Amino acid sequence: MVYILLGTGFETAEALAPADVLRRGNVPVSLVGVSGPTVTSSQSVTVTADVTLDQVKLAPGDLVMLPGGLGGVDVLEHSEAAMALIRQAAADPQVWLCAICAAPTLLARAGLLPAGTRAVCYPGMEGDLVNAGAVPCMSEPFVVEDHLITGRAAGSSFDFGLALLTALAGADVAEKVRGAIHYQA
Repeated sequence: MVYILLGTGFETAEALAPADVLRRGNVPVSLVGVSGPTVTSSQSVTVTADVTLDQVKLAPGDLVMLPGGLGGVDVLEHSEAAMALIRQAAADPQVWLCAICAAPTLLARAGLLPAGTRAVCYPGMEGDLVNAGAVPCMSEPFVVEDHLITGRAAGSSFDFGLALLTALAGADVAEKVRGAIHYQA
């Protein structure tokens, strides 16, 4: 199961484009309302979550995804329950932890990017990665490192979603979805 954590102020494209790509690849996705069942993005798009945070139970093979959007990242960072789930995912090598745009900086500030980890985030925010000892790869739309996938920004949402799909369902499935949506990087 993929759990996409939504805090008020999340970046719409960074949450919903990967959800769309994953669902097209027949990967189960749950949009998770951190503060309740309805969540409004930074672009004023209101989404009804599939589940709330207290309903999430991680299992091997699951993926936890953090979209960016400064407001949404702030909600995640200040939610004890969200941070407990994020720490659980980071500690379990059988669970993918994925973050895009401003969200990788949350991982950096929380000490969840081991020194030497290659990662990408929103351009201009890489100082948090550097301070954590991570290696910014700012020219990349996404970076896969062990069970961590980071993405650059809203414009990388489809690349990021396809990277998640590749990790969970394989390159063949990701290529079929890429072709079906006529996406060319």
